[in-house]
Amino acid sequence: MKQLLVMIAFSAAGALANAQPVEIEGVVFQPTALVGGQELHLNGAGLRTRAFFKVYAAGLYVPQETSSATALLAQKGPRRVVIAMLRDVEGEKFSGAVSDGLEANHTPQQLAGLAPQIESLQANLKAIGEAKKGDAIHFEFTQEAGTRILVNGQQKGAAIMGTDFFTAVLRVWIGDEPVDPGLKEELLGP
Repeated sequence: MKQLLVMIAFSAAGALANAQPVEIEGVVFQPTALVGGQELHLNGAGLRTRAFFKVYAAGLYVPQETSSATALLAQKGPRRVVIAMLRDVEGEKFSGAVSDGLEANHTPQQLAGLAPQIESLQANLKAIGEAKKGDAIHFEFTQEAGTRILVNGQQKGAAIMGTDFFTAVLRVWIGDEPVDPGLKEELLGP
């Protein structure tokens, strides 16, 4: 019995040790976030680069941590992708990068089935205008509210309904053809 208690204590200590903030390029990602009244866990965080430029730091918050992209995509319930801009990016370029990620990870038939939602997403992203250095952009999902885009805490555009749609958006970062393979590895955690 004493050995069991010692093992439980070490397991709890290990869990607490893992629940530390993560810093990427000066951006601090807390170990948990509250979305839709549910506590989510930081699965991983990393850096998005393009042609050697540091574009943004990103963190993925989910109900259950895992290093499997397939398992992350299958999770239900609230989820959040946090993007902290490290440089200014024109709205059209940001929107185009998300569109490219959607196209790279879905068949034409899948994209056709999501066309109205993708159109809404593009309108919401364009409503952001220029993504400025220091902006915090959240792609956030709850069953009740759908997918929302928040910039510095303010919702941009209308919420987009559908669990399948948020899963499609997640594929931009953790799908088979992610926008940045290195970032995908980091979002999948240690």
